Amino acid sequence: MNYSKLLFVAFAFMVLAVLPSMSGQYGLDLATKIMVFAIFALSLELLVGTTGLVCFGQAAFLGIGAYSAVLLSPSDRAGNVLLLLPASMLLAGIYALMVGALSLRTKGVYFIMVTLAFAQMAYYVVHDTPLGGGTDGIYLLIKPTVGDWLDLDRPLVLYQFTLTCLLGSFVFLALLGRSRFGRALAGIRVNEQRMRATGFSTYPYKLAAFVISGALSGLAGFLFAVKDGFVNPELMSWHISGEVLIIVILGGLGHLRGALIGAFAFALLQEFFKSEAIFGEFAKHWHLGLGCTIITSVALLPKGLVGVPGQIATRLSGAALGGLYNPGGKHGRN
Repeated sequence: MNYSKLLFVAFAFMVLAVLPSMSGQYGLDLATKIMVFAIFALSLELLVGTTGLVCFGQAAFLGIGAYSAVLLSPSDRAGNVLLLLPASMLLAGIYALMVGALSLRTKGVYFIMVTLAFAQMAYYVVHDTPLGGGTDGIYLLIKPTVGDWLDLDRPLVLYQFTLTCLLGSFVFLALLGRSRFGRALAGIRVNEQRMRATGFSTYPYKLAAFVISGALSGLAGFLFAVKDGFVNPELMSWHISGEVLIIVILGGLGHLRGALIGAFAFALLQEFFKSEAIFGEFAKHWHLGLGCTIITSVALLPKGLVGVPGQIATRLSGAALGGLYNPGGKHGRN
């Protein structure tokens, strides 16, 4: 990561750190929600952008983390964050291990369909059984704490805790990408056959990435459950997996900061098209406006939002060179 990218990321986290002093309760709640989905997007970025594995079942790990946080919480008192958070990540990671061990033996569209099938299986387990309250879902009535110094029932504390988790996830994945393990994943994305020819057994690397991705999704699920105090089966449905995939593509594949930008852009676009003050009655059809915007973005920005500065710089330099060498221009040849 060069200095300009590092400065951008540092500036973004600084803005998030001071945001509570500049926004009201609604802005604080919205920013917390976006940061949860940013962690979720980072988990998928590890698979899609870094390893080249297009997973369409990521919502299952998010849901397992969320349901674990609620089901493992005591009903009569506050649970301990230091126990519930690792447990949510562990259970999501274990399910990711099971799914990855089988699905990674397939490739291409078959891999996509197998991960989707496992996600739907998890969805119907909580949807059609009393395990997680069935279709009605379950409530987290008492938010977890750590003694008196970390009470996640307080919105500001939850915001700061979520920001810390987001920063930790970003730094962890950035360091992972610069390690030998991360370079092996990048090599698998570029040419898996060549990696095998050089002596790498790619399956363990892909499985490890899958488990790490699932555990990070479990972290996002834990934060989601704590924030809303409620979990239902829709959190594990296929459209959530599609949504986070759109976020990663919108931000820019292969870039951690792209997952952050994509999460904020997607959520703010949703809020924009849902605004009745701007669109009036048409706000009921906000999906249409959001869909058209995303299609236009993908068509005009093939590298995602992170590629916008590069595209602008390329066009400006192209225009300057065009004026310099244009025979009819001021600086052209006579």
